[in-house]
Amino acid sequence: MKLLVVDDEIDVQFLFQQKFRKEIKSGKMQIMYAGNGKSALEILESIENRTEYLILTDINMPGMTGIELLRVIKARYPELKVFMITAYGDEHYFNTAKNLGADDYFVKPLQFEVLKEKLS
Repeated sequence: MKLLVVDDEIDVQFLFQQKFRKEIKSGKMQIMYAGNGKSALEILESIENRTEYLILTDINMPGMTGIELLRVIKARYPELKVFMITAYGDEHYFNTAKNLGADDYFVKPLQFEVLKEKLS
């Protein structure tokens, strides 16, 4: 499994490395990180086999929001799966994300056991 995690909070990278430590060490999981939507798009454009990646993006980020990123990804790469993550269980964001093609939606704090099930 290959993930691209997009979040402006620096501690998210450490959290994912801890929660997926065994999977990363065994080679079952590869994770790339982007601190904002623009960086995420640059990474996606540079990846040769981008269809192997699943994108996990925060919604509330400075600059390009996760909703805007979702819109661009689904327009350019409709085959990619995008999971949205937000600190707010806002029905408007949920409906907007689903209407734009989000494949799943998680509310922080992220339940990593649930995420692992969805990824397998």
